[in-house]
Amino acid sequence: MAKTREPSSADSAAIGTEVELDVTNVAHGGVFVARHEGRVIFVADAIPGERVRARITDTGHASFWRADTLDVLSASPHRQEHIWPAAAVDRSPEDRAGGAEFGHIALAHQRELKRQVVVDSLSRMARLDRDVSVEALPGDDESGGTGWRTRVSLHVAEDGTIGPYAARSHRVIPVDHLPLATRRVNETAPFAQKFPNVESVDIVEPSEGPLRLLLMDGRAQKRDTITERVHDRSFALEAGGFWQVHRAAAETLYDAVQGAVDEASFDPRAANLDLYGGVGLMAAALGDRFGSTTRITSVESDEVATDYAGDNLAEWLGAAAVTARVDRYLQEMARNASAAEKRRYAAATVVLDPPRSGAKKPVVNALTALSPAQIVYVACDPVAFARDVSLFAERGYALRSLRAFDLFPNTHHVEAVGLLMRE
Repeated sequence: MAKTREPSSADSAAIGTEVELDVTNVAHGGVFVARHEGRVIFVADAIPGERVRARITDTGHASFWRADTLDVLSASPHRQEHIWPAAAVDRSPEDRAGGAEFGHIALAHQRELKRQVVVDSLSRMARLDRDVSVEALPGDDESGGTGWRTRVSLHVAEDGTIGPYAARSHRVIPVDHLPLATRRVNETAPFAQKFPNVESVDIVEPSEGPLRLLLMDGRAQKRDTITERVHDRSFALEAGGFWQVHRAAAETLYDAVQGAVDEASFDPRAANLDLYGGVGLMAAALGDRFGSTTRITSVESDEVATDYAGDNLAEWLGAAAVTARVDRYLQEMARNASAAEKRRYAAATVVLDPPRSGAKKPVVNALTALSPAQIVYVACDPVAFARDVSLFAERGYALRSLRAFDLFPNTHHVEAVGLLMRE
Protein backbone atom coordinates (compact mmCIF):
# COMPACT_ATOMS: atom_id res chain seq x y z
CA MET A 1 0.00 0.00 0.00
CA ALA A 2 1.41 3.40 -0.95
CA LYS A 3 2.22 5.71 1.93
CA THR A 4 0.55 9.10 2.16
CA ARG A 5 3.15 11.81 1.67
CA GLU A 6 3.47 14.15 4.64
CA PRO A 7 3.78 17.90 4.01
CA SER A 8 7.45 18.94 4.03
CA SER A 9 9.30 22.03 5.19
CA ALA A 10 9.62 22.96 1.52
CA ASP A 11 5.82 22.86 1.27
CA SER A 12 5.54 25.25 4.22
CA ALA A 13 8.05 27.58 2.58
CA ALA A 14 5.74 27.80 -0.44
CA ILE A 15 3.10 29.73 1.54
CA GLY A 16 2.90 33.23 0.11
CA THR A 17 4.26 32.18 -3.27
CA GLU A 18 2.44 33.69 -6.26
CA VAL A 19 1.67 31.38 -9.18
CA GLU A 20 -0.29 31.50 -12.42
CA LEU A 21 -2.99 28.84 -12.59
CA ASP A 22 -5.34 27.48 -15.24
CA VAL A 23 -8.63 26.70 -13.50
CA THR A 24 -10.23 23.53 -14.82
CA ASN A 25 -13.14 22.53 -12.62
CA VAL A 26 -15.34 23.30 -9.63
CA ALA A 27 -14.84 21.53 -6.31
CA HIS A 28 -17.21 21.15 -3.39
CA GLY A 29 -16.87 23.90 -0.81
CA GLY A 30 -16.88 27.00 -3.00
CA VAL A 31 -13.39 26.56 -4.46
CA PHE A 32 -12.05 25.64 -7.88
CA VAL A 33 -9.51 23.14 -9.17
CA ALA A 34 -6.18 23.98 -10.76
CA ARG A 35 -2.84 22.21 -10.93
CA HIS A 36 0.68 23.49 -10.46
CA GLU A 37 3.69 21.28 -11.14
CA GLY A 38 1.42 18.25 -10.89
CA ARG A 39 -0.13 19.27 -7.57
CA VAL A 40 -3.84 19.97 -7.08
CA ILE A 41 -4.51 23.56 -5.99
CA PHE A 42 -7.92 24.57 -4.66
CA VAL A 43 -8.24 28.25 -5.53
CA ALA A 44 -10.93 30.65 -4.35
CA ASP A 45 -12.66 33.43 -6.31
CA ALA A 46 -12.04 31.86 -9.72
CA ILE A 47 -14.20 30.21 -12.41
CA PRO A 48 -13.42 27.12 -14.52
CA GLY A 49 -11.81 28.18 -17.79
CA GLU A 50 -9.98 31.16 -16.30
CA ARG A 51 -6.29 31.83 -15.91
CA VAL A 52 -5.52 33.60 -12.64
CA ARG A 53 -2.61 34.81 -10.60
CA ALA A 54 -2.97 33.38 -7.12
CA ARG A 55 -1.16 33.28 -3.80
CA ILE A 56 -0.54 29.97 -2.01
CA THR A 57 -2.17 30.13 1.45
CA ASP A 58 -2.16 26.56 2.80
CA THR A 59 0.22 23.66 2.19
CA GLY A 60 -0.80 21.57 5.18
CA HIS A 61 -2.45 18.81 3.18
CA ALA A 62 -0.49 16.05 1.50
CA SER A 63 -2.83 15.79 -1.49
CA PHE A 64 -3.61 19.46 -2.23
CA TRP A 65 -2.75 23.07 -1.50
CA ARG A 66 -5.02 26.13 -1.25
CA ALA A 67 -4.66 29.52 -2.93
CA ASP A 68 -6.46 32.85 -3.24
CA THR A 69 -6.98 34.62 -6.54
CA LEU A 70 -5.15 37.94 -6.76
CA ASP A 71 -5.76 38.86 -10.41
CA VAL A 72 -7.80 37.41 -13.25
CA LEU A 73 -5.52 37.15 -16.29
CA SER A 74 -8.07 35.57 -18.63
CA ALA A 75 -11.68 35.96 -17.51
CA SER A 76 -14.55 33.54 -18.00
CA PRO A 77 -17.55 34.86 -19.96
CA HIS A 78 -19.54 33.94 -16.84
CA ARG A 79 -17.64 36.39 -14.62
CA GLN A 80 -19.65 39.37 -13.43
CA GLU A 81 -18.99 42.32 -11.17
CA HIS A 82 -19.22 40.89 -7.67
CA ILE A 83 -22.61 41.48 -6.07
CA TRP A 84 -20.78 42.57 -2.88
CA PRO A 85 -17.85 45.00 -3.20
CA ALA A 86 -16.67 43.87 0.24
CA ALA A 87 -15.97 40.41 -1.23
CA ALA A 88 -14.62 41.39 -4.64
CA VAL A 89 -11.32 40.16 -6.06
CA ASP A 90 -9.88 43.69 -6.18
CA ARG A 91 -9.68 43.57 -2.38
CA SER A 92 -6.80 41.86 -0.59
CA PRO A 93 -7.90 38.25 0.09
CA GLU A 94 -7.60 38.68 3.86
CA ASP A 95 -10.02 41.64 3.68
CA ARG A 96 -12.71 39.94 1.58
CA ALA A 97 -15.96 39.31 3.39
CA GLY A 98 -17.06 35.68 3.40
CA GLY A 99 -20.50 34.34 2.72
CA ALA A 100 -20.99 35.18 -0.97
CA GLU A 101 -18.23 33.09 -2.52
CA PHE A 102 -20.08 32.68 -5.86
CA GLY A 103 -21.04 36.34 -6.13
CA HIS A 104 -18.60 36.91 -8.99
CA ILE A 105 -20.34 34.30 -11.18
CA ALA A 106 -23.44 34.84 -13.31
CA LEU A 107 -26.41 33.29 -11.54
CA ALA A 108 -27.31 30.74 -14.24
CA HIS A 109 -23.72 29.50 -14.32
CA GLN A 110 -23.67 29.21 -10.52
CA ARG A 111 -26.49 26.70 -10.84
CA GLU A 112 -24.62 24.82 -13.55
CA LEU A 113 -21.58 24.54 -11.28
CA LYS A 114 -23.76 23.32 -8.42
CA ARG A 115 -25.32 20.76 -10.73
CA GLN A 116 -21.86 19.52 -11.59
CA VAL A 117 -20.99 19.14 -7.89
CA VAL A 118 -24.16 17.11 -7.19
CA VAL A 119 -23.67 14.88 -10.22
CA ASP A 120 -19.95 14.38 -9.56
CA SER A 121 -20.55 13.57 -5.88
CA LEU A 122 -23.10 10.88 -6.73
CA SER A 123 -20.79 9.45 -9.40
CA ARG A 124 -17.70 9.30 -7.21
CA MET A 125 -19.20 8.30 -3.88
CA ALA A 126 -22.35 6.37 -4.81
CA ARG A 127 -21.36 5.15 -8.29
CA LEU A 128 -24.58 6.59 -9.68
CA ASP A 129 -24.90 8.17 -13.11
CA ARG A 130 -27.69 10.59 -12.30
CA ASP A 131 -28.25 14.03 -13.78
CA VAL A 132 -30.26 16.80 -12.14
CA SER A 133 -31.07 20.45 -12.74
CA VAL A 134 -30.72 23.02 -9.97
CA GLU A 135 -34.03 24.83 -9.69
CA ALA A 136 -34.33 28.53 -8.92
CA LEU A 137 -36.61 29.83 -6.19
CA PRO A 138 -39.27 32.46 -6.94
CA GLY A 139 -37.90 35.97 -7.42
CA ASP A 140 -34.21 35.10 -7.41
CA ASP A 141 -33.60 35.52 -11.14
CA GLU A 142 -35.23 38.94 -11.03
CA SER A 143 -33.10 40.06 -8.05
CA GLY A 144 -29.83 38.53 -9.22
CA GLY A 145 -29.91 36.17 -6.26
CA THR A 146 -29.88 38.96 -3.66
CA GLY A 147 -32.31 40.04 -0.95
CA TRP A 148 -33.38 36.53 0.08
CA ARG A 149 -31.78 36.00 3.47
CA THR A 150 -34.17 36.48 6.42
CA ARG A 151 -31.61 35.51 9.07
CA VAL A 152 -28.04 36.71 9.50
CA SER A 153 -25.46 36.26 12.22
CA LEU A 154 -22.82 38.98 12.50
CA HIS A 155 -19.67 38.03 14.38
CA VAL A 156 -18.06 40.27 16.97
CA ALA A 157 -14.39 41.26 17.06
CA GLU A 158 -12.46 41.88 20.30
CA ASP A 159 -13.18 45.61 20.10
CA GLY A 160 -16.91 44.98 19.63
CA THR A 161 -16.98 45.64 15.87
CA ILE A 162 -19.51 43.45 14.05
CA GLY A 163 -19.48 41.92 10.60
CA PRO A 164 -19.02 38.68 8.67
CA TYR A 165 -15.85 36.68 8.92
CA ALA A 166 -13.32 36.83 6.14
CA ALA A 167 -13.40 33.63 4.09
CA ARG A 168 -11.82 30.66 5.90
CA SER A 169 -10.86 32.76 8.93
CA HIS A 170 -12.24 34.17 12.16
CA ARG A 171 -11.30 37.74 11.28
CA VAL A 172 -14.28 40.10 11.40
CA ILE A 173 -14.72 42.31 8.32
CA PRO A 174 -16.67 45.54 8.96
CA VAL A 175 -19.37 46.13 6.33
CA ASP A 176 -22.28 48.50 5.83
CA HIS A 177 -24.46 46.28 3.66
CA LEU A 178 -25.44 42.61 3.32
CA PRO A 179 -26.59 42.06 -0.28
CA LEU A 180 -27.96 38.57 0.37
CA ALA A 181 -30.15 39.82 3.22
CA THR A 182 -33.62 41.29 2.85
CA ARG A 183 -34.20 45.02 2.84
CA ARG A 184 -35.63 44.96 6.37
CA VAL A 185 -32.67 43.00 7.75
CA ASN A 186 -30.28 45.53 6.21
CA GLU A 187 -32.25 48.41 7.65
CA THR A 188 -32.17 46.84 11.13
CA ALA A 189 -28.55 45.62 11.21
CA PRO A 190 -26.56 47.92 13.58
CA PHE A 191 -23.43 48.03 11.40
CA ALA A 192 -21.94 51.16 13.02
CA GLN A 193 -22.43 50.06 16.63
CA LYS A 194 -20.05 48.06 18.80
CA PHE A 195 -21.07 45.13 21.00
CA PRO A 196 -18.32 44.18 23.46
CA ASN A 197 -18.72 40.95 25.44
CA VAL A 198 -21.16 39.52 22.89
CA GLU A 199 -20.43 36.50 20.66
CA SER A 200 -22.69 37.45 17.77
CA VAL A 201 -25.46 39.82 16.76
CA ASP A 202 -28.30 37.96 15.03
CA ILE A 203 -31.08 39.59 13.04
CA VAL A 204 -34.22 37.54 12.37
CA GLU A 205 -37.08 38.56 10.07
CA PRO A 206 -40.03 36.22 10.65
CA SER A 207 -42.97 35.89 8.30
CA GLU A 208 -45.16 37.77 10.73
CA GLY A 209 -44.44 40.51 13.24
CA PRO A 210 -41.39 42.69 13.93
CA LEU A 211 -37.77 41.80 13.35
CA ARG A 212 -35.72 40.48 16.25
CA LEU A 213 -32.24 41.68 17.18
CA LEU A 214 -30.62 38.94 19.28
CA LEU A 215 -27.41 39.51 21.22
CA MET A 216 -25.93 36.04 21.62
CA ASP A 217 -23.51 35.60 24.51
CA GLY A 218 -23.29 31.81 24.72
CA ARG A 219 -25.89 31.52 27.47
CA ALA A 220 -29.45 30.29 27.13
CA GLN A 221 -31.63 33.01 25.67
CA LYS A 222 -35.02 33.95 27.03
CA ARG A 223 -37.60 32.24 24.84
CA ASP A 224 -39.14 34.63 22.36
CA THR A 225 -41.72 33.04 20.10
CA ILE A 226 -42.02 34.04 16.46
CA THR A 227 -44.37 32.83 13.73
CA GLU A 228 -43.44 31.57 10.28
CA ARG A 229 -45.99 30.86 7.58
CA VAL A 230 -45.85 28.18 4.90
CA HIS A 231 -48.79 28.47 2.51
CA ASP A 232 -51.73 28.94 4.88
CA ARG A 233 -50.14 27.13 7.83
CA SER A 234 -48.41 28.82 10.79
CA PHE A 235 -45.41 27.45 12.67
CA ALA A 236 -44.33 28.77 16.05
CA LEU A 237 -40.67 28.59 17.01
CA GLU A 238 -38.05 30.26 19.14
CA ALA A 239 -36.65 33.44 17.60
CA GLY A 240 -33.13 32.05 17.72
CA GLY A 241 -34.18 28.56 16.64
CA PHE A 242 -33.53 26.91 13.30
CA TRP A 243 -35.62 27.88 10.29
CA GLN A 244 -34.69 28.02 6.63
CA VAL A 245 -32.98 31.34 5.85
CA HIS A 246 -34.24 31.90 2.29
CA ARG A 247 -37.63 33.63 2.32
CA ALA A 248 -39.06 30.93 0.00
CA ALA A 249 -37.05 27.90 1.19
CA ALA A 250 -39.44 26.46 3.76
CA GLU A 251 -42.34 26.50 1.30
CA THR A 252 -40.14 25.05 -1.47
CA LEU A 253 -38.97 22.12 0.65
CA TYR A 254 -42.46 21.56 2.08
CA ASP A 255 -43.78 21.20 -1.49
CA ALA A 256 -40.79 19.11 -2.61
CA VAL A 257 -41.19 16.61 0.23
CA GLN A 258 -44.89 16.26 -0.51
CA GLY A 259 -44.10 15.69 -4.17
CA ALA A 260 -41.31 13.20 -3.51
CA VAL A 261 -43.43 10.72 -1.56
CA ASP A 262 -44.56 7.68 -3.53
CA GLU A 263 -48.28 7.81 -2.83
CA ALA A 264 -48.83 4.13 -3.58
CA SER A 265 -46.34 3.23 -0.83
CA PHE A 266 -47.68 5.65 1.79
CA ASP A 267 -49.66 4.22 4.69
CA PRO A 268 -51.14 6.85 7.05
CA ARG A 269 -51.45 4.19 9.78
CA ALA A 270 -47.79 3.17 9.61
CA ALA A 271 -45.13 4.34 12.07
CA ASN A 272 -44.12 7.27 9.87
CA LEU A 273 -41.15 9.33 11.03
CA ASP A 274 -39.77 12.85 10.60
CA LEU A 275 -36.12 12.55 11.68
CA TYR A 276 -34.22 15.70 12.73
CA GLY A 277 -37.71 17.13 12.70
CA GLY A 278 -37.08 20.61 14.11
CA VAL A 279 -40.38 22.35 14.78
CA GLY A 280 -42.39 19.97 12.60
CA LEU A 281 -42.26 21.48 9.10
CA MET A 282 -41.78 18.21 7.21
CA ALA A 283 -44.13 16.24 9.44
CA ALA A 284 -46.77 18.84 8.67
CA ALA A 285 -46.06 18.48 4.95
CA LEU A 286 -46.97 14.78 5.15
CA GLY A 287 -49.97 15.46 7.35
CA ASP A 288 -51.31 18.12 5.01
CA ARG A 289 -50.96 15.84 2.00
CA PHE A 290 -52.36 12.64 3.48
CA GLY A 291 -54.90 13.89 6.01
CA SER A 292 -55.50 14.53 9.69
CA THR A 293 -55.41 10.84 10.61
CA THR A 294 -51.80 10.52 9.47
CA ARG A 295 -49.63 8.92 12.10
CA ILE A 296 -46.17 10.52 12.32
CA THR A 297 -43.53 11.02 14.99
CA SER A 298 -41.09 13.92 14.82
CA VAL A 299 -37.72 13.15 16.43
CA GLU A 300 -35.46 16.08 17.36
CA SER A 301 -32.62 16.42 19.89
CA ASP A 302 -33.38 20.07 20.70
CA GLU A 303 -35.89 20.06 23.54
CA VAL A 304 -37.17 23.57 22.84
CA ALA A 305 -37.77 22.77 19.17
CA THR A 306 -39.58 19.57 20.17
CA ASP A 307 -41.89 21.55 22.45
CA TYR A 308 -42.82 23.80 19.56
CA ALA A 309 -43.23 20.80 17.23
CA GLY A 310 -45.73 19.27 19.63
CA ASP A 311 -47.83 22.43 19.42
CA ASN A 312 -47.40 22.84 15.66
CA LEU A 313 -48.56 19.25 15.04
CA ALA A 314 -51.39 19.22 17.57
CA GLU A 315 -54.19 18.99 14.99
CA TRP A 316 -53.04 15.54 13.81
CA LEU A 317 -54.38 12.93 16.20
CA GLY A 318 -51.60 10.50 15.39
CA ALA A 319 -48.76 13.02 15.56
CA ALA A 320 -46.16 13.11 18.31
CA ALA A 321 -42.92 14.99 18.96
CA VAL A 322 -40.07 13.24 20.78
CA THR A 323 -36.87 14.75 22.16
CA ALA A 324 -34.08 12.28 21.38
CA ARG A 325 -30.90 11.78 19.43
CA VAL A 326 -31.95 10.23 16.14
CA ASP A 327 -29.40 7.39 16.20
CA ARG A 328 -30.34 6.35 19.75
CA TYR A 329 -34.07 6.60 19.04
CA LEU A 330 -33.78 4.36 15.98
CA GLN A 331 -31.52 1.86 17.73
CA GLU A 332 -33.98 1.58 20.59
CA MET A 333 -36.90 1.07 18.20
CA ALA A 334 -34.98 -1.64 16.32
CA ARG A 335 -34.15 -3.46 19.59
CA ASN A 336 -37.46 -3.18 21.38
CA ALA A 337 -40.20 -2.99 18.75
CA SER A 338 -42.89 -5.65 19.00
CA ALA A 339 -43.85 -7.73 15.97
CA ALA A 340 -46.82 -5.43 15.31
CA GLU A 341 -44.62 -2.33 15.64
CA LYS A 342 -42.06 -3.80 13.25
CA ARG A 343 -44.80 -4.24 10.67
CA ARG A 344 -45.81 -0.60 11.09
CA TYR A 345 -42.18 0.52 10.64
CA ALA A 346 -41.87 -1.68 7.55
CA ALA A 347 -44.83 0.19 6.04
CA ALA A 348 -43.50 3.60 7.08
CA THR A 349 -42.51 6.69 5.15
CA VAL A 350 -39.52 8.46 6.72
CA VAL A 351 -38.45 12.05 6.14
CA LEU A 352 -34.72 12.29 6.86
CA ASP A 353 -33.43 15.86 7.15
CA PRO A 354 -29.99 15.58 8.78
CA PRO A 355 -27.48 18.37 9.48
CA ARG A 356 -24.81 19.31 6.95
CA SER A 357 -22.61 16.41 8.02
CA GLY A 358 -25.28 13.96 6.84
CA ALA A 359 -26.96 10.99 8.50
CA LYS A 360 -23.81 8.79 8.60
CA LYS A 361 -23.49 5.07 9.11
CA PRO A 362 -25.01 4.63 12.62
CA VAL A 363 -28.25 6.33 11.57
CA VAL A 364 -28.39 4.62 8.17
CA ASN A 365 -27.83 1.20 9.73
CA ALA A 366 -30.38 1.74 12.49
CA LEU A 367 -32.97 3.16 10.09
CA THR A 368 -32.63 0.41 7.50
CA ALA A 369 -32.87 -2.19 10.29
CA LEU A 370 -36.48 -0.98 10.61
CA SER A 371 -36.90 -1.51 6.83
CA PRO A 372 -39.23 1.42 6.06
CA ALA A 373 -41.03 1.43 2.72
CA GLN A 374 -39.55 4.76 1.59
CA ILE A 375 -37.19 7.48 2.77
CA VAL A 376 -37.42 11.09 1.62
CA TYR A 377 -33.95 12.52 2.17
CA VAL A 378 -33.58 16.32 2.46
CA ALA A 379 -29.90 17.09 1.96
CA CYS A 380 -28.00 20.34 2.46
CA ASP A 381 -24.59 18.93 1.49
CA PRO A 382 -24.10 17.02 -1.78
CA VAL A 383 -21.03 15.07 -0.64
CA ALA A 384 -22.64 13.91 2.62
CA PHE A 385 -25.79 13.05 0.68
CA ALA A 386 -23.87 10.98 -1.88
CA ARG A 387 -22.02 9.14 0.88
CA ASP A 388 -25.31 8.32 2.61
CA VAL A 389 -26.91 7.23 -0.67
CA SER A 390 -24.05 4.75 -1.03
CA LEU A 391 -24.65 3.47 2.51
CA PHE A 392 -28.36 3.07 1.82
CA ALA A 393 -27.58 1.17 -1.39
CA GLU A 394 -25.52 -1.31 0.63
CA ARG A 395 -28.63 -1.91 2.75
CA GLY A 396 -30.97 -2.41 -0.22
CA TYR A 397 -32.32 1.10 -0.88
CA ALA A 398 -32.08 2.74 -4.31
CA LEU A 399 -32.34 6.42 -5.23
CA ARG A 400 -35.61 6.64 -7.17
CA SER A 401 -35.95 10.38 -7.71
CA LEU A 402 -33.89 13.51 -7.15
CA ARG A 403 -34.43 17.26 -7.29
CA ALA A 404 -31.99 20.05 -6.43
CA PHE A 405 -32.74 23.63 -5.39
CA ASP A 406 -30.73 26.84 -5.32
CA LEU A 407 -31.70 27.79 -1.78
CA PHE A 408 -28.53 29.85 -1.30
CA PRO A 409 -27.84 31.98 -4.41
CA ASN A 410 -24.38 33.55 -4.69
CA THR A 411 -22.95 30.89 -2.38
CA HIS A 412 -21.75 27.37 -3.18
CA HIS A 413 -24.50 25.69 -1.14
CA VAL A 414 -27.19 23.58 -2.82
CA GLU A 415 -30.13 21.61 -1.40
CA ALA A 416 -31.40 18.27 -2.70
CA VAL A 417 -34.49 16.15 -2.07
CA GLY A 418 -34.22 12.47 -2.97
CA LEU A 419 -36.52 9.47 -2.63
CA LEU A 420 -34.97 6.17 -1.55
CA MET A 421 -36.98 2.96 -1.77
CA ARG A 422 -36.34 -0.70 -1.06
CA GLU A 423 -35.18 -2.56 -4.16
